[in-house]
Amino acid sequence: MNKEEYISCTDENLLHVYNRFPVIFHHGEGVYLYDTEDRKYLDFASGIGVMALGYHDREYTQALKEQVDQLLHTSNLYYHQPLHDAGEAVCEASGMDKVFFTNSGAEAIEGALKTAKKYAYLKHGRKNYEIIAMNHSFHGRTVGSLSVTGNEHYREAFYPLMDGARFAEFNDYESVASQVNENTCAIIMETIQGEGGIYPADESFLKKIRSLCDEKGILLILDEIQCGVGRSGSMFAFQKYGIRPDILTMAKALGGGVPVGAFAVTDEVAANSLKPGDHGTTYGGNPLVTRAVKTSLDLMKKRKITDHVNAMTPYFENILEDLVNRYDFAKEHRGMGFMQGIVLTIPVGEVVKKGLEEGIILLSAGNDVLRMLPPLVMEKEGFDEMHEKLTRIFDSFA
Repeated sequence: MNKEEYISCTDENLLHVYNRFPVIFHHGEGVYLYDTEDRKYLDFASGIGVMALGYHDREYTQALKEQVDQLLHTSNLYYHQPLHDAGEAVCEASGMDKVFFTNSGAEAIEGALKTAKKYAYLKHGRKNYEIIAMNHSFHGRTVGSLSVTGNEHYREAFYPLMDGARFAEFNDYESVASQVNENTCAIIMETIQGEGGIYPADESFLKKIRSLCDEKGILLILDEIQCGVGRSGSMFAFQKYGIRPDILTMAKALGGGVPVGAFAVTDEVAANSLKPGDHGTTYGGNPLVTRAVKTSLDLMKKRKITDHVNAMTPYFENILEDLVNRYDFAKEHRGMGFMQGIVLTIPVGEVVKKGLEEGIILLSAGNDVLRMLPPLVMEKEGFDEMHEKLTRIFDSFA
């Protein structure tokens, strides 16, 4: 079966919710992917922020092979060693007190929303609590997560959604404060907006929101599904701001490639929210994914991945600044750590497409931002190669 036949036959059996590029990936090594024609691609997407350690990491894959041979599933009616190990590792890395493992980031958001609502219900005994979210945010595609996603394009076909979501402007404290009322139980935001265009929270804004939540008895939910687990240069981006959320969501890089997410809470929230029977999952936190979580976090700590991200970020940003200075259609770059974007006035989709032709995998964020989420093990040589390839791509538009 040739490439075209394979793609055609695959499309016959899959629901068409993705416009896939005509590439069939076969294997990966380090920061490169290889297709079935053995063409090599420098990866500046890392599976949308998932493959933090790159591809075919020997220590990581060996740990998962051992777990496959030992135990895959028990359900959450029982204990197993990887669950203990992963829970301990996540709480240590995040500074949170309790964690619940999910199958995805969207499920982590669902759990966070339910937790906030149950907390308010137990504290105050009333119903119909509201949550303030940010415009241009993205939290997932389930009904609950869509309800707090600040982009009408994603929501418009799926009403009625969850009641009680209000939207404010990110990095605009007065906009948020003006939405607070007696029914507000939580404020949810990404510490660094991803799909919305790579916008880090301003330090003063996030600290004011933390103070507002403390003053009003509101829970602060930080979504670090994309920006967490080392990508910012800290294990979690909020740690750069000197504050702590009441609820934290994570996924993507958490498991190094297996489908796993989590939400973590403080002891105060844990003691006054979800009880047995309120929430659950059949697969979440199974032995395979929790072994992956523990292994990923251990390897990041052992290899000092956040130190590497911090050391390489200035080099990465200097390259982006060079591109902005060189091309009129590149207006600015922004981001934090290994989560960066360039604002373009040329079609971003065409740049991503030309990237595949040049052998580099890129992403978009919104309509005008070229997004880059390289594996956290990317070295100087990889950034130099990215520079060369983007220069050729941008030259074709100039």
